[in-house]
Amino acid sequence: MKKQQGKGLLALLGIGAGVYAWWKYKNLSPEKKEELHGKVNEVGQRVKDTYNDVETTVKNKFDDLKTGAKKEVADIQKEVNEMKN
Repeated sequence: MKKQQGKGLLALLGIGAGVYAWWKYKNLSPEKKEELHGKVNEVGQRVKDTYNDVETTVKNKFDDLKTGAKKEVADIQKEVNEMKN
């Protein structure tokens, strides 16, 4: 029972925080709303840039590993062929 009560309290707290944030936003001046939109857009752009950087880095590392693995396989095949002869 206590676990469910804790989850219920957290849910109520989250709803209360959401209502408070909505009320604060509703009562902001147009200038402050524009400033907030600018900050949100800036943070969103930084998140997208970071995601793209990470994606590029991971792709490059994967390509390097794939190339290295292919080279290792080719070297092993060459050694096996040399042992056969």
